[in-house]
Amino acid sequence: MKLSVITDEISQDLEHAVRVMQEYGVTGAELRGLWNVNIADIDDATARRAKKLLDANGIKVSSIASPFYKCDLFEESTEAKGPMHLATPRDLSEQIDVLHRCIDLAHFFETPIIRVFSFWKRGELTPEIEKRIIDSYAEPVKIAEQEGIILALENEHSCYLGTGAEVARVAQAVDSPHLRICWDPGNALCAGETPYPDGYEAVRDLVAHVHVKDGVLEDGKVRFVVVGEGAIDYAGQFDALRRDGYTGWISLETHARIDGDAERASRLCLQALRQWMEE
Repeated sequence: MKLSVITDEISQDLEHAVRVMQEYGVTGAELRGLWNVNIADIDDATARRAKKLLDANGIKVSSIASPFYKCDLFEESTEAKGPMHLATPRDLSEQIDVLHRCIDLAHFFETPIIRVFSFWKRGELTPEIEKRIIDSYAEPVKIAEQEGIILALENEHSCYLGTGAEVARVAQAVDSPHLRICWDPGNALCAGETPYPDGYEAVRDLVAHVHVKDGVLEDGKVRFVVVGEGAIDYAGQFDALRRDGYTGWISLETHARIDGDAERASRLCLQALRQWMEE
């Protein structure tokens, strides 16, 4: 396993994020927000600036953290129903353009993985909606196959597929090596699933990328905390990943704040993650 971090969880200033990463031996950067612009919206000059910086510091890009399919499944609406992380809201008709841009960036940054989603959740996940989500991935998967890209479908609680069980069903139905899972135990917790062992058991054969954040349940909602201080059995989760031969990236998506400070929380999370991974 290799340690990565979503860089804007430390700072929107990539130079500063890289300096912090180096303090903790982090060798992977997951790109989402760069200098206050979402990865899907950066221009070529910004991409070149970022790559030059990462290459100079020996950091590989673990994933393009795209906003693909963070949109409405049924309407041509740009209303965001969850966090966009600076991305320009776009409707369903614009999503393939987003995918093509992110594929270009994946090739440029030399990563095979693009993180993707399953549409804003507007009510319960029904068999009909699940079938529509499955069908919606036919064209993206074909494009990914042609481009040699893996679409890593994240279980995201603000989207229809929030649990490990739900993303696993869709990935299995699509049945392509180019649609795999970005496993996020923190999101599974938010969606009401026990992340480990229940959620992981569903996705274990489909995982291409792993996000890490932790939380505690308070009054039916999740409050994000430093990794290791929450409700998720990360010791068990990491042991299981080792047993299953996972050799990919473990990417910190901090979400916790200490007195409003994301960097401070990220530093504490990175300390915990290094210890687990070294064990």
